[in-house]
This record gives sequence, structure tokens and C-alpha cells, in this order.
Amino acid sequence: MEGGAAPRRLRGPRRQPPVSTVESLAKPHVIVLFGATGDLSRRKLLPGLLHLFEAGLLADTRIVGTSLEEVDTAHFESFAREACEEFGDGTIDDARWAPFGNLLSYLPQSAGPQALADEVARAEETLPGPEERKRRLHYLSVPPKAALDVVHQLDKAGLVERSRIVMEKPFGTDLASAVNLNAELHEVFDEQQIFRIDHFLGKEAAQNILAFRFANGLFEPIWNRNFIDHVQIDVPETLGLEGRTKFYESTGAYRDMVVTHLMQVLAFMAMEPPTSLEPDPISDEKNKVFRSMKAIDPHDVVRGQYAGYRGKEEVADDSDTETFIALKVEIDNWRWAGVPIYLRTGKKLAESARIISIAFKEPPLSMFPAGSQAGMQGPDHLTFDLADQSRMSLSFYGKRPGPGMKLEKLSMQFATHETSSSTAVLAAYERLIHDAMRGDHTLFTTAEGIETLWEKSTALLETPPPVRTYQPGTWGPNAIHQLVAPNAWRLPFERGWRTPAPDGTDA
Repeated sequence: MEGGAAPRRLRGPRRQPPVSTVESLAKPHVIVLFGATGDLSRRKLLPGLLHLFEAGLLADTRIVGTSLEEVDTAHFESFAREACEEFGDGTIDDARWAPFGNLLSYLPQSAGPQALADEVARAEETLPGPEERKRRLHYLSVPPKAALDVVHQLDKAGLVERSRIVMEKPFGTDLASAVNLNAELHEVFDEQQIFRIDHFLGKEAAQNILAFRFANGLFEPIWNRNFIDHVQIDVPETLGLEGRTKFYESTGAYRDMVVTHLMQVLAFMAMEPPTSLEPDPISDEKNKVFRSMKAIDPHDVVRGQYAGYRGKEEVADDSDTETFIALKVEIDNWRWAGVPIYLRTGKKLAESARIISIAFKEPPLSMFPAGSQAGMQGPDHLTFDLADQSRMSLSFYGKRPGPGMKLEKLSMQFATHETSSSTAVLAAYERLIHDAMRGDHTLFTTAEGIETLWEKSTALLETPPPVRTYQPGTWGPNAIHQLVAPNAWRLPFERGWRTPAPDGTDA
């Protein structure tokens, strides 16, 4: 229209967000904590429940503890208080403890299913509202071999209705055992009632991957094989296996950490955009990633065992159990074809860390003069730190101040604990317990996903490469460098994370 106003762009109606199937607030609940006097309960669950209660997220809740210990409610309350004093936040005096302590009761497993049903009914009577609004959350903090016994106990006690069940890893040890486990579970509970927990996905940093990818037009267009060279998911640990050797002899690092933790993080990193941030669409996209994975090739795997592991109590002198594993994974779809993804985890390594590192492809550097240091410090990296103090870092080349064209590696960093809302952060177990109470499966694993991962692992489990000895305090067997070549492992970092100085500035 010559000389007139520019025509207005017509835009279609904004798509309305889908109606959520997740409860916005948890309804009145009885939490039945199996394994209530165990180590996980002491270190994570009881302190986490106290924090949820004090944050106002456990309104109208009662907690029934049960385990093999022949103790009473008074003893359990004392145990819970000591756990919260040791592993919780702040000082716990009588005034602070009393409101939470009043929520607790205890029943030994020897009392039987009917006594448990009666105790849950008694706790429910103290909750407000009609019976149909009251929910039960059964948390199975028990060894894997005891999980199905608890499931059948709940069935005999009539505690399946209006309930959800939280299952700890591992979810089977191979495809056949996972299929059998899920089949037996489904005889009692529907899939929608089952919450297979992975505390890695409960961390703020893991969820920040979704926000970072899908809420920013800067990164989603380059999140593919055209711009990303390789990916590393690295979870080394300095701790050994003291007190856990019997458990590890039946699992090993691959079953304990890779299938249940690292692969789940990989799915968040690699998934396609879901149609909405609802549990079902997110689970669908995660499962597509697992289905697109190539079967794990034993030649792309390095297994290790730290010196001194053999000969320990309940460990054979010729044990073939891996305490370390590194492997290459390939996703054979349009977005990721040809991009290697390296996973590494192990015990008694040089340091403890939990990172995802995205290495971007390097540009042509012919324009920079000799001696500029261009490209000499590796590719640009985007790094997610999945530790409790979650952080992100983007490294890049910049010009060093002064004459000439000298480049150096710089970084932009973000830390959750530096934000104004850092006090609202929930620990991983706290978030996952609260999500399960609301019926939110977003951060939990499905039966299909677990079975697919075990299927992709069949060749490795049937013909594993030999374990190689490594010294405690190192980064694992030397063969890991051939696995990742011509690239290099991101850990140890060539530079440290930014830390605040005492005056509040960046050190």
C-alpha cells in the first residue's frame, strides 16, 4: 500500500496451555515409610520430610514408619530427631521438633499386614476431609529383593486403593528381571500408581536443562549434530564401597549408576521438545531417546575395579565386579546421529562431581595469526553442574586485553544459590516425594523406559569386557583416554568455578 500505513501482521490465537493432570497441591496424606530406620531414611528421607513440613508442603499429613526393628513410636521419634539433627538444617530444639514429631508413629514389620492397615486407618482418621480425598504414599526404602514382599504385604493389607508407591533402584538387573518385576508390580498397582525414583532428576540443575533448552531461542536451534561435537556425562565419586560390597557384588557400577541415573540424565539432554511440560509428553520423549539408542557395544566400554576392592568382606578374590565404568553411547536419530555421548562413573576416583558437558564444534581458525592461541584450549563448552549447588557455565574464546590478537578462554557462569529465590530450593528427595504426593510423574521412570534400556544393554551384560585395575584417587583405567580420543575428558576442569569473595564480589 503505497503511501499508507504498513499492513498489520495477523497472528493466530495463542495456543492455550493444556489442562494439567497433576494435582496443584498435595491432598491429605498418610506416608508409609518402609525401611524407616535404615540409612537412606536417616540421611535423606526423614530430614527431607521435616523440611517439606516446615515449608508448608506437608499440610494434613501423617507419617507411619515401619521396618524390621522391634521398637516403638517413642524410639522411632527419637531416631528421627537424631537423624534430622545430624543431616538436616539448623538447630532443632523442642519447640521446633514437636509439631513434626507429633506426625510420626511406628509399627514393626513383625506386626503383620492387618496391624499395618489398622495403623494407617488410625492415622487417616486424624486427617481432615472425606475419605475419598485422602491419599497414601508408600515409600519403599528397602533392598531390591524385599520390594515385592512389601508390595504383596500392601495388597494383603488392603492399602492399594487411593495409594501411590515409590520404588528405589535398581529396577531389575537385566531385561528378563525387569520385565518380571514390572509384571508382578502391575498385578497389584497400575503403572500410574508407581513412581520409580531417580534422585538425579530431582535436582534443580537437571530440570534447568529443560528450561535452558526449550525456553531460549538462543540454544535450541543449535542443539543438534550440526553444532555439537560430543557430550560427556561424568559422575565420579571419591567414596568407596565400605559397607556396600555385598550389594555391589550383585550389581556393579553399570547396573547401579548408568541405567538408573546417567541414562535418565542423558534423556533430558537429548529429548525432542515435548508437546507440553506434562508427565506423559515428557515420558514419551524420554522413551523415544531410549528407543533410538544403538545397542551398547562392549568394545565401546571400559570397566575398572579399584585396587584393594578384592579380598574385602563378601568380595571374592577373583571378583569381576566393576567399581568404574566408562562407555560411548550413540543415538541414531535425526538430531543426534554421529554425535558420541560419553558416560563415566566410578568409586574412589580423584574427585566427586556430577556434570553434563556439551562440546560445540570448532569454527575455521585460519584468519587468526600464529601465536594467537586460537583453538589451543579446546572447543567451547556448555557445562551443567548437577551438584546440590547447581551451576551452569558457558566457555568461549575472547581477546586478551593489550596489544596484538591474543585469545584466552573465558566463561559466563550462573549459580542457583546466587539468586534471590535460592531459599526455595528443595533437595532432590524432597522434590520427588512432593511430586509423588501430587501424582506428577515428570521426574520418574516408566516401565517401558527401563525395559528398553535393559534391552539395549544385553550385549554388554552377556559379554562384558574384562575389568582393569586402577589406583584409588585417579580418574580410572588408562584405557578411558583411548575411548574418548581424539577428544579429552572434561574432568578435571582446566579452570575452577567462580566463587564469591568475602566482600561479595566474584573471586
